[in-house]
Amino acid sequence: MDEADSLSIVDLIPALRAFARTFCRVPDDADDLVQETLAKGLANLDKFEPGTRMKSWLFTIMRNTHYTRIKAAAREAPGLLDCASSRPVTEASQDWSMQSREVHHAIQKLPEHQREVLMLIGVLGVTYEETAEICGCAVGTVKSRLNRARASVLEFLGETSSQALVERRHPLAENHWDSDAG
Repeated sequence: MDEADSLSIVDLIPALRAFARTFCRVPDDADDLVQETLAKGLANLDKFEPGTRMKSWLFTIMRNTHYTRIKAAAREAPGLLDCASSRPVTEASQDWSMQSREVHHAIQKLPEHQREVLMLIGVLGVTYEETAEICGCAVGTVKSRLNRARASVLEFLGETSSQALVERRHPLAENHWDSDAG
């Protein structure tokens, strides 16, 4: 592997971290998943097909690694997934606005297959075709999952259109002004 190959893998780490966060709510667990993905990718670099996208290949490795971990954890520790101590704790954060927290919680409520498609396409900018390859399903299934994910997020937020999420809300604009009020 030459220097250009290693730079391209290093350049993908932020995207891998973002995708890992769709699977792991705890940042350290997400970082562990990224590390394991990179280790598997580097160990199997000879299996990478030139002419294909390294990003999609690594995302597929990450997805498969995550699902393998879930299966192993279910076999090794029955009842662990239902344990209250394993549920994520959301720490207070000063740098998030209230609306972004609401959107985050709405996304977390989505079924995992919808959440992963929403993150791949909506956040990471992966194409429908690459997402279908990563998720192991048809492009039509990806589009359907994305549409359901968007609709569910809007429903969770009590919104009727996606435009309402990006429009800045002004308290004065929501009140009707009486011209006599001066």
